[in-house]
Amino acid sequence: MADIGLRDMLDAGVHFGHQTRYWNPKMSPYIFGSRNKVHIVHLERTLELLEEALASVRLLASRNKQILFVGTKRSASRTIREQAIRAEMPYVDRRWLGGMLTNYKTIRQSIRRLTDLEAQDAMSQFDLLPKKEALQKRRQMDKLTKSLGGIKDMGGLPDALFVVDVMHERIAVDEANKLGIPIIGVVDTNSDPGGVDWVIPGNDDAFRAVSLYVTAVADAIVEGRKLEAQGGVTAEDFVAEASAEADVAAAAEETAATEETAATEEAAATEQAAATEEAAATEEAAATEEAVATDEATATADTGATEKGADGGDKTEA
Repeated sequence: MADIGLRDMLDAGVHFGHQTRYWNPKMSPYIFGSRNKVHIVHLERTLELLEEALASVRLLASRNKQILFVGTKRSASRTIREQAIRAEMPYVDRRWLGGMLTNYKTIRQSIRRLTDLEAQDAMSQFDLLPKKEALQKRRQMDKLTKSLGGIKDMGGLPDALFVVDVMHERIAVDEANKLGIPIIGVVDTNSDPGGVDWVIPGNDDAFRAVSLYVTAVADAIVEGRKLEAQGGVTAEDFVAEASAEADVAAAAEETAATEETAATEEAAATEQAAATEEAAATEEAAATEEAVATDEATATADTGATEKGADGGDKTEA
């Protein structure tokens, strides 16, 4: 999986939120600021949370868990479909049908109907029917394919949901919450992150931004499955290794900060010692100068007294 950096997010426009008047206060921890009345998402926080979400996705995929991709918006539907197919995961790229999770028994009946129609079409049985009846069955099959084609091979309730724009897909989020299904969600500044287990704060409208999230999740799924298939490093080891690397990096930063503090203190002590020595030298020089001045004054006084004594002797002789 290609590493995602801050530059990739900037180029994709991940940092652009919605207008400030439409913001949800619950998103304040993920907002960096605003510009031209548009909120700016904190990309460093987004990158951190995205990496955490991808680590969880790898772990789920390595255990052969089903992750349902959900994105019915125009900017997300095509990418959701393409990447879910690549990752061999179920998806919903059209309208979310109410009860798709909470009333899965009824949905399963519709899936069976779709499977039967596809089997009849594959065996060319429609050609044996009257044109009107064949047309009706084909229309029914097309309708079911658009609604349920992405989940017909799911085989049961998914183990997790990956949702693009949790506000637009609120029904799906509510159903998953009722059933206790964990959610990985792209959450914009106007959305409520409540009920989302792994929040990915960022732009959920721009095609390039959406493509970045969805492709990263699909890559993580493919990578997670390879970890177990190769019989090498397990997903648990991968997560543990990532945590260890993070701890090492944190320790290195702490050590560097400690060394920098020690160097600063040592430099300050050196400067203080130099200042003390300089002050002592100055005091010593001042004392020396004072002593010299005192000696000179004493010598001058002695000379004056001698001359005065000599003058007094001459007057006596006269």
